[in-house]
Order: sequence, then C-alpha cells, then structure tokens
Amino acid sequence: MAFCRVLWHALLLGTAALVYGAQTPLTTAGHGPSFHTWNQTATAQPLEELSLLSSVDYTHLSHGAFPDYAVRIKKSTFCDGTAAAYTGYIDIAARHLFFYFFESRRDPAADDVVFWTNGGPGGSSAIGLFMELGPCRVTGPRAGDTAFNPHAWNAVANVFFVDQPVGVGFSYAEHGEHVDTTEDAATDIAAFVAIFFEHFSKFKGRGFHFAGESYGGRYIPVFAAAVYEQNARLLEAHVTPINLQSVLIGNGCTDWTTMHRGYYEMQCTHVETHPVQGISTCVEIKRRLSRCEKWFRASCIDTKDAINCDTAYGFCAETLVVPYRALGLNPYDITKPCVGNSLCYDIIDDLEKYLNDPAVRKTIGADAAAGNYTPHNTQLGAAFWARQDGQFPTQLFLGGLLERGVRVLVYVGAHDFICNWRGNEAMTLALEWTGGDAFRGAPRREWSVGGDAAGIVRSSGNLAFATIYGAGHMAPYDKPAESLELVRRWLYEEDI
Repeated sequence: MAFCRVLWHALLLGTAALVYGAQTPLTTAGHGPSFHTWNQTATAQPLEELSLLSSVDYTHLSHGAFPDYAVRIKKSTFCDGTAAAYTGYIDIAARHLFFYFFESRRDPAADDVVFWTNGGPGGSSAIGLFMELGPCRVTGPRAGDTAFNPHAWNAVANVFFVDQPVGVGFSYAEHGEHVDTTEDAATDIAAFVAIFFEHFSKFKGRGFHFAGESYGGRYIPVFAAAVYEQNARLLEAHVTPINLQSVLIGNGCTDWTTMHRGYYEMQCTHVETHPVQGISTCVEIKRRLSRCEKWFRASCIDTKDAINCDTAYGFCAETLVVPYRALGLNPYDITKPCVGNSLCYDIIDDLEKYLNDPAVRKTIGADAAAGNYTPHNTQLGAAFWARQDGQFPTQLFLGGLLERGVRVLVYVGAHDFICNWRGNEAMTLALEWTGGDAFRGAPRREWSVGGDAAGIVRSSGNLAFATIYGAGHMAPYDKPAESLELVRRWLYEEDI
C-alpha cells in the first residue's frame, strides 16, 4: 500500500522488529562485486536528448563524481502512449533500483521534474503510478489492462516513479544487500538525480520537486536535504547543481508526536466525520493518551532508548490503533469498511498480477533477477523499524529546508486515519523556522476547484498545508481532479 501493510501492522503490534524479528536476517548494504554483463550501450558523455535512447537495449550512464553508481535506461511503450515513457535501473554495485520516467504531456521541454515515491517502508511506487497519479491506471490483471488517466501528474510535469529502497517492487540486490535507514536511501537517490540531470541537458536547471506519500513523510525531507547538501559538492566539481524547488508530502507520517493525538480526534470527535468509536472506548483512549505522548517523547525523541522506545511505541499502538482496527474500518479511509485483501483495495490484486505478466515485464524491462513482483516488502519494512528509522523527527529536516528557501506543501486526504490531517496540521503549526509565527497566524480557509469546495488550506511564505475533502490516504486515487489541480497550482506557484 502507499502506507504499506508493514507500518499498519507495526502500529498495531508495537514494533515491526517484534513482529518480524524471527525471519532470516538481511545482509547490510555495501559495495559488492562488479555489475552483471548486460546488453547495453555504454556512454560517459551526455546524451542530451532522451529521444536518442534505444527501445531495445539499455543505455548505460555514468558520472565522474559518482564512480560507484550507474544508470541504465531505455525507451518503453506502455500506459497511455500520449507521452514518452522510459524505464531502467539505478545500479549501485550489487544493488539495483528500478524506475519509471514519463515526459510531460503538456511541454516536456519546459515543465518541471517531479520525483515520486510511495512509502511503507517497503511499498512499491508502482502503486502511485498505476493506482493514483500515473498516466494510466490498471483495470485488470493482464497486459493491456490499463486505462488512460486524464488527471495524471505528467499533465503538468515530467515525473519519475522509483521503487526504493532496494528490495521494493522490481528493485533487487544480488547478494542480500539492503538499505534499512532513510539516510542511506537518500544517498542513493541523490546520486541518481545528479546523474540524470547531468546526462540530459534539456532538464538542467529545471525546477525539481520531491513528492511522496505516507512513509514518504519520512523519506522526502531527508532526500531533499541530501540533494541540497550534495549541490555544494557538485559546484566544487564544476557540475551544474540541482534546482531543488520544493517538496510535496501527501498523507505523510512525518512526526509521531503530533499524529498520536490525531488518532484520538479522528475516531472520537467530529473533526472529520461523526465519532466512529464507542463512548467508553473513547474515554479509555483519552485517559491513556497523555501517557502515550509523554512516554513516546521521553523514550523516542528526547533520548534514544531503543528498548524503552519500542515499549512506548507498543503502548501507543495498543491505546490508539488497536481499538480502531477492531471496528473493521479501512485504515486509509475512515468512511469505508476494509474489504477484500489485507490492504483493503481490490485494485492492488490486479496491480500485482499485471506486473507479473511476462509480457508486461518484458515491455518495461524488469530484470529476471528481481523475482516475483509484490506491492510491498514486509521484511524490508521490518528492517527499517528494527533500526527505529520511523521514530526520528523528520520535521526538523523540513524546518531546515524552509530556512534555505525550499518550498514545502503538506496535503492530506481528509478521510485518512493512519496519517490523518489533524496530526499533519499540528506538525506544520509546530515547525520551527523563521516563518513559523507568520504561518501560525495565517487564517485557515477553504480552497475550491471549479467553484466547488475542495478542502481547507493555510499558507504563508514557503509553507502550505491543505486538505482534500472526500479523499483518503491515496488522495490522487480518490479525488484525482482536485489532487492534480492542487499540484498544478503548487508547481506554477499560484495561490491555492
């Protein structure tokens, strides 16, 4: 799922390390043997234009500043066919990250570039592509079972979808290597971004935006900070830096210290719908809430006590999430029951079968070594949670980006429970940056699309927070027109 079953289960059971700790340990990531021999064209010179790429063989790209990294890319023919599509791998020694890239339907030579990742940790970004904001949506389990998406984000931008970290989707490692922290994942992504922009000069200097969902609330601030810091080294090497303009976080879980209270409010008050929880249960949740908040802050934020943090996290999950699960409601949309598979959306089943169709895999160029496609990797997610990656206060990165002129949009489907709008709004209000007081003093107002109210918004300076009425965790899936319009206004720097 965009928020992936791993994190949902981690919230229910306290810590993914306890849930999955009995599984075979993963090997720590590192530089391994040299690359496999692929049928590819090698080049160290900029290709200038994507149109020069082969549709049969991979073209292999390198960068003198990143000797341990390479990118192989080829043209591809899938989705709606109205915009050029490309697929390939980011190769880091024995680790290989799969990506999709779609040029803009509007004007690829002028539009900005957006990088998209789903969350989890362990969720495939093919969910974002084929279910939410890509140029086509999966409609069945076989090759050809896709439909044109008129509200795809490449209507206004050139868009990447990356299966990351290694082990997610069609990404794989040859010898069990893996990445289990967001900081390590950020190093790989920053190198890939630099290699891409250096080779395709028509995108050099173009506005670049990091976007992501769910655990992307953790990924995106760190990825953007890595690119920002890397720019200084690129300048020293006389390489054009990346024109990092903004980050977009959709239904993210960025700061647990604000999200906990949001769980209580979403199920026990009228902040969104009617209270879905019983009165006696809400009373018990309220009695335990302050203990959860204090214990979590003391053990996971103010200090780094791994054992006590796991225990505090388990207490919070037992208090806030287990009662919600007992209701049988969809964790990604509080207005719906959870039906079908464990991720509550039948389209995920079609997506998995579609990407395992041999014809589809051949078309997009997925390596056989990637094995069977799955939408989520629970073992990888467990590795992240075992390192307590999710507990670090990533909002500090957002404050640092804002101070350096990088714009930040936090948008939330209002019906989401698991990364709800109440917790996200509180996070934006608590951000520490020089524009914080002005943002907190800005009014909350409605925004509209085509004359119809679409959500609420608060904005000031480089920071904006917006909700999308009627949408759940996958806002572009539930409200595609409103989501696209929000993104269009943000990229074009129009008033939301």
